[in-house]
Amino acid sequence: MSDHHVVVVGGGFGGLQLVNGLKGAGVRITLVDRRNHHLFQPLLYQVATTILSTSEIAWPIRRLYADRPDVKVLLGEVTGVDSGARTVSLRNGMTLGYDTLVLATGATHAYFGRDEWEPLAPGLKTLEDATTIRRRVLLAFEKAEMESDPAVRDALLTFTIVGAGPTGVELAGIIAELAHFTLPKEFRNIDTRKTRVVLVEAGPRVLSSFAEELSAYAQTVLEKLGVEIHLGRPVTECSADGVKIGDTFVASRTIVWAAGVTASPAARWLGVAADRAGRVVVEKDLSAPGLSDVFVIGDTASVMREDGKPVPGIAPAAKQQGGYVAKVIRARLSGKPAPASFRYRHQGSLATIGQSAAIIDFGRIKLKGWIAWWIWGLAHIYFLIGTRSRFSVAWSWLWIYLSGQHSARLITQRETMREEG
Repeated sequence: MSDHHVVVVGGGFGGLQLVNGLKGAGVRITLVDRRNHHLFQPLLYQVATTILSTSEIAWPIRRLYADRPDVKVLLGEVTGVDSGARTVSLRNGMTLGYDTLVLATGATHAYFGRDEWEPLAPGLKTLEDATTIRRRVLLAFEKAEMESDPAVRDALLTFTIVGAGPTGVELAGIIAELAHFTLPKEFRNIDTRKTRVVLVEAGPRVLSSFAEELSAYAQTVLEKLGVEIHLGRPVTECSADGVKIGDTFVASRTIVWAAGVTASPAARWLGVAADRAGRVVVEKDLSAPGLSDVFVIGDTASVMREDGKPVPGIAPAAKQQGGYVAKVIRARLSGKPAPASFRYRHQGSLATIGQSAAIIDFGRIKLKGWIAWWIWGLAHIYFLIGTRSRFSVAWSWLWIYLSGQHSARLITQRETMREEG
């Protein structure tokens, strides 16, 4: 093994793909992440909506690389990078030297200058976010069951999702199905079928990244599930009592934010240019401007396609970037010519609407309905890590399909009624 040290910050799709791509390259790798697990984010909303448990979509990073002596895993938070000294600083005071640095630090929720809304309207990026949303959704029904004031009860049974991209649409569809089909027989004082699910989008249509015909189909399915859709009207205020959609107030005790993201502080650490979302504007080989030994990938990077459109912030894009950078590093170490500039190959866009419909956009081929849902399910099971996870998720979906019962409806935190009061 050579003395070349590759430090990878971030154990998401891009980071893991890069580490996997460097297997056998003869380098030392240190993988740093704030959490000890890799998260399969595309199914995070299913944890938030009681379909899957946390262990079904997350795996300990150390376990993934237990048989790779070239890989050291550290649980830590990066606070800065000194590109001149080639060091990375961690919050615990530790400093890591590097020969090559790869930043795959992802993104977090963007509240467009209204960060005070975050405690009231959590986003969905981590397992903690998912369990927080799940707790709030389930507690809303429990509190409504004991509430004597009709106005308060109605507010408790009103769920507002801000943002109608894939995450917002998926959340709205599952919450509507949960309320209208799964829970009605379980409560005595309330009729959960009267639950309001409000989906708010500042743009002109839901799922704007999809073709218009698929967007229209998704809206029709959501409306059949009972979801109220507000288009072309942004949320102007969030409070503990509800939201303002334009000038209209909607009493809602549970709000979920799915309206935008902002990148990690990587651009600030490196002192390089960033786009409006804070992503590093990288070179054609995904290196940071003026820093050939630093690469930035995934949601942290602003990468343009040949047609001038940005590469989407989705898992396949991050994996392609991680694999590409691994090839660049290998070429440099072996003295071979560098690979051609990074080219993103779009493999299609997928989104579900509830538990029986989905849309898929492969470009020329567009699918919708239950056939698309089965393809969506098979694709996600295929990309899950480990046979056990594939079996567990498939069984959970089959159980819900046959019984209509969600298997992960547990409120586990202590004193939850007091905490969320």
